[in-house]
Amino acid sequence: MSRRTDPTPSPEPRPSPLRADAERNRLRILAAAREVFAERGLDVTIDDIARHAGVGVGTAYRRFTNREQLVEAVFEEGAGHLIALAERALTHEDPWDGFVQFFLATAEDFAEDRGLREAFLEGLHGKIRVAAARDRLIPAVSALIARAQQAGQLRGDLEPTDIPLLQLMLGAVTEHSRTVAPAVWRRYLVLLLDGLRHDRDHPTPLPHRALDKDEFDQTVA
Repeated sequence: MSRRTDPTPSPEPRPSPLRADAERNRLRILAAAREVFAERGLDVTIDDIARHAGVGVGTAYRRFTNREQLVEAVFEEGAGHLIALAERALTHEDPWDGFVQFFLATAEDFAEDRGLREAFLEGLHGKIRVAAARDRLIPAVSALIARAQQAGQLRGDLEPTDIPLLQLMLGAVTEHSRTVAPAVWRRYLVLLLDGLRHDRDHPTPLPHRALDKDEFDQTVA
């Protein structure tokens, strides 16, 4: 009887070059989308993003069948960052400084990233994920507010739902002044924080001068 031999083990399958190339393209498209959304907002096309990524339009549509999918993919990362900011601020020893740390950091994000501001504060796209992200963010923001209120540092009538509306107000300043005085929103941030602080006897020096008449006219035009 002939002796049977075990077949030679097959080598481990290697990743398909096509799959690796497809993943690289997907990451390039996402990176391009972050940059384009941040600079121009969400009112851009997949064609615009494909050109910025240096890939064909067909390639972009194979990875993301519509702009909504792309917005949601980019927004998910941005929302996670906002949640991390709130959780980090909760670890600050001083409740007021923790609150200010979060408010300032998110204001900077919204000022620098037009797409994030439009998605999170204006709800132009990705509404389901925006709602889910807000639900995840509310507990941390509520805790930040409660800590500062219990310490007697923050006015007692501030509610968590006030925060995105205050950020939306700052966002309006950012949008209208970006070509005139892109940092002037910081002036109004300090005015807002001084208004929110329980002890307002010692206002914080404003970090930006007021607009002159010509700058104001250009901003509101």
